Amino acid sequence: MNLPLRAQSGVTIASVSGRIDHASADAFAAALEPLLADCRPGMAPLVLDFAGVDYISSVGLRALMIASRKAKAQQGVLAIAAMQPMVQEVFAIARFNLVMPCYVNIDAACKVLGA
Repeated sequence: MNLPLRAQSGVTIASVSGRIDHASADAFAAALEPLLADCRPGMAPLVLDFAGVDYISSVGLRALMIASRKAKAQQGVLAIAAMQPMVQEVFAIARFNLVMPCYVNIDAACKVLGA
């Protein structure tokens, strides 16, 4: 899975697209690994742009939970922004918004997390 990167207001944004389910969760987790290496104090916060994600399963949530734990252990910042309604509903049902910060859009995330 490819996660194109861009920078905005001192924040690193990784664009995620497609489905994050049993078939793609391992590739998603592997693509996150090098980004999480830079998710620590003194480095730019990492925001996952979920505008292109149309579905996430429990296996996808597990990959995000592991990534969130790694970022927190390194004292880094990892957040999600711009979720589609179906993905946002899954997050709400699973109460995943308590696991990691979630923002309505990229601009809101950058305003809170950016330099």
